[in-house]
Amino acid sequence: MTKFLKKDEITSSWYEIDANNAVVGRLASVISKIIRGKNKNTYTPHMDDGDFVIVKNIEKIKFTGKKFQNKKYYKHTGYPGGIKEITPERLHEKKPSESLKLAVKRMLPGGVLGKKQLTKLKIYAGNDHPHAVQQPTIIDLGKLNQKNLIRN
Repeated sequence: MTKFLKKDEITSSWYEIDANNAVVGRLASVISKIIRGKNKNTYTPHMDDGDFVIVKNIEKIKFTGKKFQNKKYYKHTGYPGGIKEITPERLHEKKPSESLKLAVKRMLPGGVLGKKQLTKLKIYAGNDHPHAVQQPTIIDLGKLNQKNLIRN
């Protein structure tokens, strides 16, 4: 029998990830699983039972291949002919955290639940963040990648 969580049974924890030399897509997939709660055995698709994620050193994030210069992000102003495009290189100059935030947003469900889950992502440039009081668990991406290489 499947047990579904109730709102008062949900507990959230905090995780900290260092984005130094991390690839955007791989980092976003790890973050989206944690934010949705898929890393827990109590995962319920229609409930927000995910955890908070703190990402630091966002200015040192990387893209693979030539995506940093060639990839394009599109948005529309709502007016005729109002489509705008920007490359990750220019976006990184303006807002370094936006490329990771867009990648994670596109991995979450659409609608109210996805927007609520995206608020659990905290992105900071540099090594310092104001969430030390929450005592976040540190996730080392290098060790995660090594484990995945051993399995294959």
